[in-house]
Amino acid sequence: MNKKTIGIAIFILLILAIVGIKVVNDDESTIMTNEKAQTLTTVTVAVGGGKEDFIADERVNQIMKEKYGIEAVYDSWSNGKMIVNPLTREDGSSYDLMFCSDQRFYDYYKLSPDKSKGEADRETVLDGGLTLNTPIVIYSWDSVVDALINESIVTEKDGVYYITDMNKLLGYILEGKKWSDIGLDMLYGSINIASTDPVTSSPGATYYGLLLSIMCGGNVTETAMQENLPKLKEFYEKSGYMNNTPADLFERYLKTGMGGEPMIVDYEKSIVEFANSNPDGFEQVKDSIRILYPTPTIWNSHCIATFTENGNKYNEVFEDSEIGQIAWEKYGFRTGVTGGNYDVTGLGINGIPQTITSTVSSLKMSMYNELISYLGGN
Repeated sequence: MNKKTIGIAIFILLILAIVGIKVVNDDESTIMTNEKAQTLTTVTVAVGGGKEDFIADERVNQIMKEKYGIEAVYDSWSNGKMIVNPLTREDGSSYDLMFCSDQRFYDYYKLSPDKSKGEADRETVLDGGLTLNTPIVIYSWDSVVDALINESIVTEKDGVYYITDMNKLLGYILEGKKWSDIGLDMLYGSINIASTDPVTSSPGATYYGLLLSIMCGGNVTETAMQENLPKLKEFYEKSGYMNNTPADLFERYLKTGMGGEPMIVDYEKSIVEFANSNPDGFEQVKDSIRILYPTPTIWNSHCIATFTENGNKYNEVFEDSEIGQIAWEKYGFRTGVTGGNYDVTGLGINGIPQTITSTVSSLKMSMYNELISYLGGN
């Protein structure tokens, strides 16, 4: 056998060996994938609103399955019913965790149920806490913000707009000042900030909790609350028609422009979601939109309360850096430690700060209930 023939034979043997190794590896990979699929842990979650797109995200669920062996099953709940009704599934089984939409529900759930109000027994909370965070902001337009800067109500710092004299702005609204009084002759009517209804909407209640904190100088005692509730109700009555959901209000803000909604209350996350889901629409309005951060503002914190070890496994998923990046860059949620540091430059959205530092704490549930009852009373 000559050298050329030997060389060809060796080459063929090498190819066969490489093909054989690939087939074995593919078979092993398939076996491992099938084994992992068979060992997925199903975790049941009672979930409040405001994060539907995030928890349905294909990549987020893929990470949960491939890295953590978790398949999450979500049942939608009203936050109010979570803390009052028996927290069980339709088949009578228990949940592994609760994922509510505001810290006040999480804090209240950890208390003993008030049997005098018919509240059901609660599961023992093993772990959890603040998970997805987004601050209350006020969306406005360039001309409106320029006028508010001239009134020394808004201050611009490092490209971010802050409402540094919230009391003055609230005073203008309570006094019935018109937009024309601050140089905005093109706008009709009185100065106003549109919000969702605090009596029927959790985001609206959070905003009015912020207003009450500001009116009380940051210290919401029972005495201070009683002194300021009449002024808060006057503000509520001057606000006029209110949407019931933030999504409807934000859509109205975008569609009607400065003439329809000069200022609205919403979450920081809304502009991030909009920019990602409708890049063409965002391109049309991005230069005229202004995001205002009240000083102080308040967090809307989606909180996890775990009841089982499987619930604890789900909770640990939110320490994953890739899930944290998806939550922030695609859906506008700041994860982990509230006020954490984020690279905002990659968003392509002007006016979002790296950190949120000036905030007030969420009110206790009893205070929110009193506030809502007072506003809703005749």
